[in-house]
Amino acid sequence: MSEARNRGSESTRELIVETALRLFRERGFDATTMRAIAAEAGVSVGNAYYYFESKEALIQAYYDRAQAEHEEACKEFLATEEAFAARLSGVLREWVRVSEPYHEFAVKFFKHAAEPTNPLSPFSAQSSPAREASIAIYRQVVEGSRDRMNAELREELPELLWLLSMGMVLFWVHDTSPGCARTYRLIEVTVPLVDRLVGLSHLPGLRGITKDFIAAVHELRA
Repeated sequence: MSEARNRGSESTRELIVETALRLFRERGFDATTMRAIAAEAGVSVGNAYYYFESKEALIQAYYDRAQAEHEEACKEFLATEEAFAARLSGVLREWVRVSEPYHEFAVKFFKHAAEPTNPLSPFSAQSSPAREASIAIYRQVVEGSRDRMNAELREELPELLWLLSMGMVLFWVHDTSPGCARTYRLIEVTVPLVDRLVGLSHLPGLRGITKDFIAAVHELRA
């Protein structure tokens, strides 16, 4: 009985999330109320609030689900591919692929996520679970790579790659090309540059520059 109840609860939760995302796309985030979401999902308002305390909590659920889909999509090639560039390119490309169904929603929603003080910002405290999970994927990219790189840079690289991915997200939001072809092209031209810089970081002549760069990152982070 408990297992069936849990399945039912998860099904109801997913239904509310799916309904909310559809209404956010159709009406916009601001114009969509929890009451409207509950009515469209066929549940009571109290039941909707039982699963999600606010519309913002629904967006965080979307972040978590999208992150889980991305992790699953990357699992197979991260387990076998050892070249840094291929690992990074694969992770970025898979993000675009699994995010494609949400592109229209992201375009309309981006103004909220772009506000620095908004809890829906990927940099907010509320978004930290999804953010840390995303950084963890880039940690896998780095730790599973056999390419040589500066040891100090290796420690910092997962978060730096996540910041790079945030730039890709911004480009993707504004990408109107068929199938987001321009975003894929951006990945294609950017990854080799990152790979080259990372590969050069261990060379004696560039270690000082790498050290200065890492010190600047630490200062800005503080």
